[in-house]
Amino acid sequence: MKKTILPGALLALFSLALYGGQDHDHDDGMNDFSDIVMDSEPDRDDHGDHHGDGAADSTIAITRFSDTTQLFVEFPALVAGEESPFAAHLTILENFRPVATGSVTVILQGGGVPDELFSVSAPGTAGIFRPVVMPRHPVTRQVTLRLQGEGLDVVHRLGELTVYPSRAVALAEMEPEYEPDDAIVFLKEQQWQVDFALAEATVGEARASIHATGTLRPRADGEVYLSATTAGHLQRKGSFPYPGMRVERGQLLATIAPHLGSGGDLATLKAARDKARAQYQLARRELTRLERLWKDQAIARSRLHEAETAAAVAKAELNAAERRYRQSTGDKQGGSGIPVLAPIDGLLARVNVAPGQYLHEGTPLFHIVNVDRLWLEARIAEADIGALQQPTGAWFSLEGFEESFNTFDLDGRPVALGGAIDPVSRTAPLIFEFSNPDQRLRSGMFANVRVYTGHAARGVMVPASAIFDDGGQEVVYVMLGGETFQRRIVRPGIRDGDRVQIKSGVEAGEYVVSRGAYLLRLASASPVEAGHGHAH
Repeated sequence: MKKTILPGALLALFSLALYGGQDHDHDDGMNDFSDIVMDSEPDRDDHGDHHGDGAADSTIAITRFSDTTQLFVEFPALVAGEESPFAAHLTILENFRPVATGSVTVILQGGGVPDELFSVSAPGTAGIFRPVVMPRHPVTRQVTLRLQGEGLDVVHRLGELTVYPSRAVALAEMEPEYEPDDAIVFLKEQQWQVDFALAEATVGEARASIHATGTLRPRADGEVYLSATTAGHLQRKGSFPYPGMRVERGQLLATIAPHLGSGGDLATLKAARDKARAQYQLARRELTRLERLWKDQAIARSRLHEAETAAAVAKAELNAAERRYRQSTGDKQGGSGIPVLAPIDGLLARVNVAPGQYLHEGTPLFHIVNVDRLWLEARIAEADIGALQQPTGAWFSLEGFEESFNTFDLDGRPVALGGAIDPVSRTAPLIFEFSNPDQRLRSGMFANVRVYTGHAARGVMVPASAIFDDGGQEVVYVMLGGETFQRRIVRPGIRDGDRVQIKSGVEAGEYVVSRGAYLLRLASASPVEAGHGHAH
């Protein structure tokens, strides 16, 4: 049987990258990364010499998944009264790193005999636990492996296994397991050291979509450009606004001290203020005098009303004169200047002015955008308008973001489809509104958009990252066992966000390489015939 493994030159590069040219300590005496793969002695087990001569023919290899971990375990066939060392490789699925701490227990149950437990309290090396099982009864047993530690309590059921009365009987009765000639070996130690992950092929619904270009922008009521309402000098109130600053509706951003106009100078304003103050004081004294006369019933009520009105008018004229004077002198007291207020909640996208700057009426001041909810404006080509049965959503990718975004996941909804085709671009705008909870997305971003047409089909789905173009062929790498993989040519169907429908090449329930497939491509590019250190 032939297997493809990583060629020595490539492994040397991996070793240099992973270990900086230093020897890689291994608990079985292997000194570098390539030794793990390139050893081809038929009776050598790269995870430990626990099989003994000739034991390779009876080795069992099992791969199991739980919600949180992957188990790949190898061990000699179970023989009553003989030790069967297990090499249990345990991987955390969240980050595809080895389980570094914890205990593993192998449990033998059933067959009409008492349960047997065999444990190890820690891994021999990160990710590899080595309990030694020595069953006593030659019967069929239910075998379970339990991991406890690192906040985990996981049970992997290995199924029914026969405990043979002797090694000779095991070799005679066990059927040999064969792997395809094109099987690619990629050891757990290698998988753990690189950016690698697996994903299960599942049956799901793929929604058909059409391609469009798009732009993120604020909602119609989520963007404001503030301009100067009068000529004058811009004055700060506290810290001057800056781009990216969050503002609230009604927040004071700055004030404008209006231009005095022709013929108006500081002395004239001061005189007008003093005159208004004197007139107000005179009106107050007259009102006080008439109030005394009214109490003595010496005057008519109408005279008192006239005096009250005159005092109120004088007070208003004094207030206006004082405001004009404070504005001209730059007085910081409250009420001076014409306030510039934020009309919406949002972020300052642009600040066009500086404190103290002289403004003309209409000078741009601030640009405020609300990014809590955004619009995705997709430009639909004229030729694709007919394919839109009932657009319900869209998914889109953005430069600088690894993941894609889906309007369904972002509480999105369609807003409107333009009723006219642009005569230049020959496109129509289709707008979706969606929430931006982390405010990671910004107005103006260019988007590569797929708009759902309303048509859907069920099929086998895999991550889009699992598929890549290999010499004009769409391929994936499917896991045959914990450390063996196979290159498959696939026929992709509908892409729906980060997942793709597979029409042929992968079956539901199989696991595909969703990250790190390029390393397997390198392995298959220069095949080398060699034995595999693990007996299967």
